[in-house]
Amino acid sequence: MIRFADETTRPQVWEMWKTVFGDPDAYMELYFRHKYRDENTLLYMEDGKVAASLQMLPYLFTFCGTEIPAFYLSGVATLPIYRKRGYVRQLLMRSFEEAARRDVPLILLVPQKEWLLNFYGRFGFAQAFDAGTVELPSLRELTGKYPGDLHAAFREFNALFRQKDMTVQKSFNDFRAIVEEATLYDFPPAKNLTGMARVIDAGKLLSLFTGRYNRKSFSMNVRDELLKSNNALFTGGQDASAVAPALTVDIRELAQLLLGYHTSEKAEPLSALFPEKEPQMHFMLE
Repeated sequence: MIRFADETTRPQVWEMWKTVFGDPDAYMELYFRHKYRDENTLLYMEDGKVAASLQMLPYLFTFCGTEIPAFYLSGVATLPIYRKRGYVRQLLMRSFEEAARRDVPLILLVPQKEWLLNFYGRFGFAQAFDAGTVELPSLRELTGKYPGDLHAAFREFNALFRQKDMTVQKSFNDFRAIVEEATLYDFPPAKNLTGMARVIDAGKLLSLFTGRYNRKSFSMNVRDELLKSNNALFTGGQDASAVAPALTVDIRELAQLLLGYHTSEKAEPLSALFPEKEPQMHFMLE
């Protein structure tokens, strides 16, 4: 049975995190204080106990010049004795339903191991963020410029990233959490993270794309084996009716196209339709 967490199950989620990920208590206290929320935590219950769980952390994501809500999946875990029963699959599908219910058109995650790229790919996720090769601005130096004034440090941090398209954005509370995490580990160097994206509402994202690039006309059949609402013919642009034949893309490729992930390497006409971007995911409390 799948349900949301509450105060009675919260200790079990803590113990599951400790068992599966092995993080120190200091980090866990920070995470559960800043990011964990019962109403964003899905549980799979077995015999009255938490067998598997995941958290849907809300963020804003800049997409085609506007900010949209996105879920960031965190703490996806199953206790060892309950593995290979398909509980994570059911939790993921429920998270898709919850995203649609809350009008969240996009879900993001960071696979901690390479094999997870294929695992999450089975659920319609596609790699859409590359690991960085250049260090990001130092949080130690940034906060050191404004001793005792974290809001001033956040304003400078925000100015660095807020206008970047296809980027996970941070609120002041997010910033405070990542500074606390960095302090906990003595400010390790940070780079962009390898990340994946899953389109929940293809129509909404394509509509936003069309609004930004209304001179690009297209007719596109989207195929999604899990979310049937995405299986449709979408058109856009000033002369979409003249575009023939319709392109066909699956939901994974659509995520990469919409986020501009290596689109210059795609075949025509996709490379011309979807401008290449530099999607960025960084400073995620995980």
